[in-house]
Amino acid sequence: MSTEGPTASPIEPPPRRPKVIKTNQQQVFLYVVLTLLLSLATVWGGRALLHNSETLTFAVGAPNSDEALFAAKLATVLETNASRLRIKVVNNPDNAKALAQFDRKQADLAVLRTDAKVPLRARTLAILEHDLVLLLGPGNKKIKSIAELKKKKIAVLAESEASLAFVRSMLDIPDGPDAAKIQIAPQGATLDKLFAPSNGFGAVIAIVHASRAVRDKTYEQVAKRGGFTLNAIDEAKALARRLPGISSETLTAGTLSTSPQIPDDDLDTIGLEWLLVTQSRMSPTTAGELARTIFENKSALGLDNGFATRIEPASTEKDAFVMAHQGAADYINDDTKSFMDKYSDLMYLGAVALSVIGSIFAAIYAKITRIAPEKASELSTAILDVGERIEHAHSLDQLECLQDELEGILRGAVIGLRDGTISTDGLDTFKLGYEFVRDEIGMRRDYLKRHAGETEKTVRDAGLAQHDDSNVVVVKTAQSA
Repeated sequence: MSTEGPTASPIEPPPRRPKVIKTNQQQVFLYVVLTLLLSLATVWGGRALLHNSETLTFAVGAPNSDEALFAAKLATVLETNASRLRIKVVNNPDNAKALAQFDRKQADLAVLRTDAKVPLRARTLAILEHDLVLLLGPGNKKIKSIAELKKKKIAVLAESEASLAFVRSMLDIPDGPDAAKIQIAPQGATLDKLFAPSNGFGAVIAIVHASRAVRDKTYEQVAKRGGFTLNAIDEAKALARRLPGISSETLTAGTLSTSPQIPDDDLDTIGLEWLLVTQSRMSPTTAGELARTIFENKSALGLDNGFATRIEPASTEKDAFVMAHQGAADYINDDTKSFMDKYSDLMYLGAVALSVIGSIFAAIYAKITRIAPEKASELSTAILDVGERIEHAHSLDQLECLQDELEGILRGAVIGLRDGTISTDGLDTFKLGYEFVRDEIGMRRDYLKRHAGETEKTVRDAGLAQHDDSNVVVVKTAQSA
């Protein structure tokens, strides 16, 4: 009689669960990448909508005029900087015609000098240049006042005849016989020729760009020959108050010549400004972007002859001769925000896109695609299943298989808690079930060991009894014989 129970059948380990944490990490990485890609696509699309190219018409004078050359450079700078703004340069016979075109709203940009008739809707973007009014007398003759100047024959040395009208208004000389004494200097005329006795000019009023005056060596050469005297305009402040657009200027010592030094001391005079103006209807965004481009690229916009080499911000004062455009004023008054002004719309759009798209993917991950970790309490079912099979284990080998299965569940739980595939929900229940089944296995093992000793004794006794019976039979057989 054998005490061994049925042959222990191999117990298959429970199937391995997928690496939840790895799978979830892959999903999170994928959603992050998709969020970024879709946000970039949204920003790019928004930039395309917000960054539509805008062409601005720039009315200028003759092709070789300073304002025309400046407009061409500005167009090149905008294109080089990949700006959405484009410049279309439209030439006119002179700058007066260009301003008339601007006044008819047929142009978005123009350049005007402050002695010109200012269009009603003009707004300043920048001050491109200053013109200086130089009062020159022949030889060592000084001109002490405007009243004295009115009695002389005057040559106006300037690039355009518009300066002739300015000088007449400055001297307050109406049309008539006296006005004939003020003449525009012939093209290419020099100071030596103008002061020649044959011409009879008692004074020359030169209207020159400030940037060009400091470079012009002609004044130094003529001064060395004692050809002229630079005179102060003592009534400069009074003229600035009387005539709109005129500014009071100070010539520092040595501006025109260093040897000899002309002037030999700081000298008062008057000046005019060249303004880059735009229509008041231009949007503040466009005006601000244009102003920013101009001031960030001043070195590239200056002409070789000196014009626009010292670009200045437009005056934002309320009593300015030509009011600054609101977009330019915003840029000028808060230059530190130039980067934000440039990218704030795109940054805001990007933030909104990231928030919305990220929220959508987060909801999809949390509600649909995320693989939730198994609760520790759910493993209690496997442990109880092991416990139910303990009473059917009739050998230590079968019991050891159950013990291994129980330890396998525990080991899987520990690993799962470490890598996130199992959550701590119901962990106390799991521990209670594990300890209960473990103790049951221990008690079953003790039971089997006790009963295994009794069974061996029974078998041994049964063996001895059979041996005695066989001896009896042998004896009886011998006796019978």
